[in-house]
Amino acid sequence: MSHSPRFVALVDRARADVTETSIAAVRERVERGGDVVLVDVREADEWTGGHLPGARHVSRGVLERDIEETFPDLDAPLVLYCGGGYRSALAARSLGEMGYTNVQSMTGGWRAWTEAGYPTEGGPTETHTP
Repeated sequence: MSHSPRFVALVDRARADVTETSIAAVRERVERGGDVVLVDVREADEWTGGHLPGARHVSRGVLERDIEETFPDLDAPLVLYCGGGYRSALAARSLGEMGYTNVQSMTGGWRAWTEAGYPTEGGPTETHTP
């Protein structure tokens, strides 16, 4: 998907303010039972098409409104992801502005995760690791 130059510039500014993490690092944390909460910020139709195992869904459109009720702990270890890492970077910046201290954006998002063949749940692309 091609994005407009102003949107890309906005995301680039957000990325300068947030911590990003790779799909490999997220998978490792999840597999070793690390203290991490995966938050899918995609739209509802994207979520129902498949998501990362154990992820919680709080779409970008309602994130700022619903986050405190969903995750009241401002120090919760949240890893946000979207389709490609753009919306999650914007969302991570917003949560940082709201006082969340341990938020990361997963670079490459759902697209990179599934292209790597990592496990998913829900939807037609559900995969399991041996």
